[in-house]
Amino acid sequence: MRFFAVALIFFGTAASHAQSPEVPHKMHFANMTLTIRDDAKREIQKDVDAMTRHAKYFNVTAERARMYFPLISKIFAEEGLPDDFKYLALQESSLVADAVSVSDAVGFWQFKDFTALSVGLRVDREVDERMNIASASRGAALYLKKNNEQFDNWVLALQAYQMGAGGVKRSVGEAHNGKRHFEVTSETYWYIKKFLAHKVAFEKAIGKESAIKANFVQINKRKSLAELAKEVEVDEQLLKQYNKWALKGFIPEDKVYIVVVPNGKIEDALPVMAMSSTKASKAKPMGKKSVPANPTLETTTINGLMAIKPTAGESMVALSNRAGISLSKFLKYNEMQIDHSLESSRYYFLQKKKTTASVAQHKVAVGDDWWSISQQYGVQVKKLKKWNKEIIDQQLKVGSTVWLSANHAQPLPEKQMLFSDQEVIALANETFNWDAKPENTTSSPPKPIEVSAPTTEDVQPVSTEAIPNENDSAVVHSVIKGETFYSIAKIYQVSVVDLIEWNKLTAQSKLYTGQKLNLFVRKSMQTVHADSVKVGSTTETYHVVKESDTLYAIARQYGVTIKDLMTWNDKKELTVKEGEKLKIRKK
Repeated sequence: MRFFAVALIFFGTAASHAQSPEVPHKMHFANMTLTIRDDAKREIQKDVDAMTRHAKYFNVTAERARMYFPLISKIFAEEGLPDDFKYLALQESSLVADAVSVSDAVGFWQFKDFTALSVGLRVDREVDERMNIASASRGAALYLKKNNEQFDNWVLALQAYQMGAGGVKRSVGEAHNGKRHFEVTSETYWYIKKFLAHKVAFEKAIGKESAIKANFVQINKRKSLAELAKEVEVDEQLLKQYNKWALKGFIPEDKVYIVVVPNGKIEDALPVMAMSSTKASKAKPMGKKSVPANPTLETTTINGLMAIKPTAGESMVALSNRAGISLSKFLKYNEMQIDHSLESSRYYFLQKKKTTASVAQHKVAVGDDWWSISQQYGVQVKKLKKWNKEIIDQQLKVGSTVWLSANHAQPLPEKQMLFSDQEVIALANETFNWDAKPENTTSSPPKPIEVSAPTTEDVQPVSTEAIPNENDSAVVHSVIKGETFYSIAKIYQVSVVDLIEWNKLTAQSKLYTGQKLNLFVRKSMQTVHADSVKVGSTTETYHVVKESDTLYAIARQYGVTIKDLMTWNDKKELTVKEGEKLKIRKK
């Protein structure tokens, strides 16, 4: 950006002659005290020296921070996130809007498309809010707060930003949960030390005034960047350079967007986002058990569980934030996927549903399905199906009886292995060799999912712009129970955004069993069946787990070992869930 050259005139040689900032033995980060041992101190100092060694690069990056940090600090203060996390944007992207990683993470905070959608960002062919500094920073705040809910420790929340909350739990356990002191050693995860290096390197440099006087303008009506450039008397190309998120050169009207206007003449008619002069507030660690009282929540109690009703048009991200719980817990408690559409007339749970209801039975009404009955009574779907094995799934008849407790459950066979969420129980005296292939059985493999060349009945017209390239070919995927946009996109190695757009849906659209989805896949991925993919000399089949399935039974069915199943599907526990899709590989 040519305007960053201005910064070099003022600050160009300063870093080349100044000594690198020294890493202290103690640091304060997000209301925590960090003790940095000598071995880690040397590692961090080495990174600090490398960052400050090249004056030109360092000063350009520092100038971006001077321009963007006031806005980031304001957003973090509004969201209750510690201000220190602003340095993470430097680590992730050097505050380059269109930075792209090798894993296709994009933007200021390096979100993948599906993660961006989960925190409420718009990502399609017109807008990519991962490249909007305001939208992406708010999304990052939501994501980091969600991590902290699990650990009550901002250092671990930082580590989870890179490796996921599950990865942190596996690597460090719960020893640091709730702690306000953290010792940084050579064994500390590299991502944390890299972050501290960025904080030390840039903390003093950003105290200077920004050479670029940028305004952050709020616009909620359709307007082209060309029109806006004329209004604010800024070069059109320069305005586009700072607003790459508007992929088509237009600001949509679906919500308020923050537009960066560098050195422009702002008219009174354009609302500018005011920057608070006070230092961003320090966030308190978020609680993990209690649900905060909120007079705006319309709540009730179902089966002894607290439930909340959304407002019209409210997203799951907004509702879970309003309720004070993480999005992941909200989805888990309500047995939903991220693409589920909320209904303003329905209550949603803020606690895990129970295994039995307070009443004995339910008469099926028009529109009922297993999930809706589960939501009415606060009973887990898998338990409802267990109590009603005589009823075939997807064939609930109006007026029929659904039992809501174990009183009418069918007895289990005497010899079988059961896998529950909490434990593994071996019944009878059956044993098996972990690495040995079980004997072949006469069980036939599951019926493959239908995927065929699209017909005029199945396929709606798709714009040629949405087709990746001429070597791609159209197929039709039949949705099975439990599938999401993300899981389907992963099978065919396409993006979630493309999948949604090809089918003229939204991220909030609800998938249903048997729904036909149009896809354009590479020829190398084309197969006869969706559950049979050729990978080199190996055929990869997908098995959809039924309620009665166990890993042992599935291994016997396909003539493979349990260890194979665990490895192919990156499983850490000997449990399977109904609707789960397992890879089966055969040569």
